Amino acid sequence: MSKPKRLIDKKELTQLVKYSPQHIARLEKAGEFPKRLKLGQNRVAWLLDEVENWIEVRIERRDSLEGICEPSCSP
Repeated sequence: MSKPKRLIDKKELTQLVKYSPQHIARLEKAGEFPKRLKLGQNRVAWLLDEVENWIEVRIERRDSLEGICEPSCSP
């Protein structure tokens, strides 16, 4: 049996991601952020697993760039 999915609300999401709700909506619309689930007429939530995975991808991307000097950096 699979474990239950944990949902987070907008308040929890903005504490995890540190983006404004408006910026999150822009990222969602651009397909660059996990999509929200509509739970009711006035209630939305996000799957915690999807948000944590989104964060992990950014960490991996950052770590893969470590040691690579951009043209603007000087020795």
